[in-house]
Amino acid sequence: MSLRPPQSYLDNASGKSSLNVLEYELMAERPDSLGRAGLKAEAALARLAQCQDAEREQLLDKAAAEVFALFVQREICGLKNGREVIARYAIPGAVLARLGVSRRPPQSA
Repeated sequence: MSLRPPQSYLDNASGKSSLNVLEYELMAERPDSLGRAGLKAEAALARLAQCQDAEREQLLDKAAAEVFALFVQREICGLKNGREVIARYAIPGAVLARLGVSRRPPQSA
């Protein structure tokens, strides 16, 4: 049994395939999305660098979440090596140790 796309996805009157248009739009969004993820990670790391001891744990978690999102977005774009990101953003080891960790809210007894 072979699968083929619906007829509505094949060439339309303009000569462009609907799938190709969608692929083009998705490819154009990737760099923007990667840039936004980088800016969020950069801001979270800057807040962490200027924090007080009382809020350090929360900011470490936030920075780790943003850096993790940046790494995921880079992999979606086909960029596998994270060493240059770690060096460029000067990501501390405490943040790297928390990548991928999700904290559960404390449960009431």
